Amino acid sequence: MLNIAADEFALQGYHETKVSSIVKKAGVTQPTFYLYFENKESLFKELIDLFRSRLSNFTRKSRLEPGIAKDSVHQRIAEGLAPFFRFFEEEPNLARIGFLVAPQAEEIKNQLADDIRLNLISEQQAGYFREDLDVGIAADCIVGMMERFVTTQRALHQQPEVLADEVVRLFLFGMVAES
Repeated sequence: MLNIAADEFALQGYHETKVSSIVKKAGVTQPTFYLYFENKESLFKELIDLFRSRLSNFTRKSRLEPGIAKDSVHQRIAEGLAPFFRFFEEEPNLARIGFLVAPQAEEIKNQLADDIRLNLISEQQAGYFREDLDVGIAADCIVGMMERFVTTQRALHQQPEVLADEVVRLFLFGMVAES
């Protein structure tokens, strides 16, 4: 029922989505729906909470611990980023709800940027990134990139690991050709 609800909310919007259409597509009755959810709002809130929880979990797991060999940093960052992209690919409508449809989408993106910023500060202190790097700008760029990928879905057609590697190469090495 959650997957069907995510599809409906992402495609129809909150106000246009009806409990009757969710239960019909889920093959359950309305009384069954109300065994699990108080109302449409509580279902929508559960989807948003699920999205936030998944982002928080991925962000927490992606933090680089001190002591990683410098030649492994690129790979470790890509390994931390790939689960986000896999999630966006596997749950595109849940991602659309969290990033675009939810009334608190800006709050969710701001929280994600803050969590990434805290990771970057820790990683900067561990010596992985330049001391003069503005980690707030970097965190906002990462969240903006994620939102764009969710919005367009174009980049998400690549394998999550390939996409993560490309993004990490862009952030770590830039766009300038080697001379």
